[in-house]
Amino acid sequence: MLELVAVSLLNGVVYGLLLFMLTSGLTLIFSMMGVLNFAHASVFMLGAYFSYQLGRWIGFWPALVIAPLLCGLVGAAIERFGLRHVHRRGHVAEILFTFGLAYVIEELVTMIWGRNAVANSVPRVIDFPLFELFGTTFPAYKGLMMAISVAMFVFLYASLKKTRIGLIIRAALTHPQMVGALGHDVPGVFVLVFAIGSALAGLAGVIGGFMFLTQPTLAHAIGLIVFVVVVVCGLGSLAGALLASMLIGILQTFAVAVDYSLLDLFRAFGVAVGRASPLYDFYSIKLATAAPIVPYLLLVLMLIVRPRGLLGTRDV
Repeated sequence: MLELVAVSLLNGVVYGLLLFMLTSGLTLIFSMMGVLNFAHASVFMLGAYFSYQLGRWIGFWPALVIAPLLCGLVGAAIERFGLRHVHRRGHVAEILFTFGLAYVIEELVTMIWGRNAVANSVPRVIDFPLFELFGTTFPAYKGLMMAISVAMFVFLYASLKKTRIGLIIRAALTHPQMVGALGHDVPGVFVLVFAIGSALAGLAGVIGGFMFLTQPTLAHAIGLIVFVVVVVCGLGSLAGALLASMLIGILQTFAVAVDYSLLDLFRAFGVAVGRASPLYDFYSIKLATAAPIVPYLLLVLMLIVRPRGLLGTRDV
């Protein structure tokens, strides 16, 4: 039991921090600009493909730096030449624009790298055991991902709360005319925010590409869970994003590890349930089988009990 709890908790923390890497950029963009970017998962996918291609040309460590920068440039171009022109038309126009952009990015990826998955395997330089726990080795690349996730949270929180540029960014969202009157370039601030959020998505793609299958449908595979985390955490809350990511990661990991059903619970209390029972098939579903729906059950519960999320300040 101790081994099950320890290993599941460690895997849950790893998965939770990966989810935070995915959602931190989206949370930043929404909290600073009020834009719910449906193309965020597609930028994550671009980060995975950029790192794969650059890794083949110049190695992993340069790719770890250059791929997020390229994603940041893509994000800056999206805001400057796209979102800026639809922003004045309201949130519906923004959602439709980013939703369509996600499909454009997917088709561009298909045209360049093909429809089949690429061999985006863990580089040798970080493919070694970091430590051993109960006979199970913990890979170094997961440790690197955890370190990057924690550093990402510290950087974002400190930058937004403790620096002058963070103050200007937050003020530009609520009082753009006043900030502009003080001599600050408000459109440039919005470009910077979107570029940083996209760069964070690209950085997550560099590491997350090893844990997922790098293929053109990658954005669809992780897009839903990203928005689940954002809604559960509370729209625009960076600390809430970390808390929700850890909660969902740990709950889902423990659910996968528990190979029991309601039938086992009934037997433990001495209740006999036969195959003739109308709900026998439902009772026999293993918790491990139902683990993929745990985040969505949490989402439904959160929308019923607290629509603004764990640490959110505005309703969904």
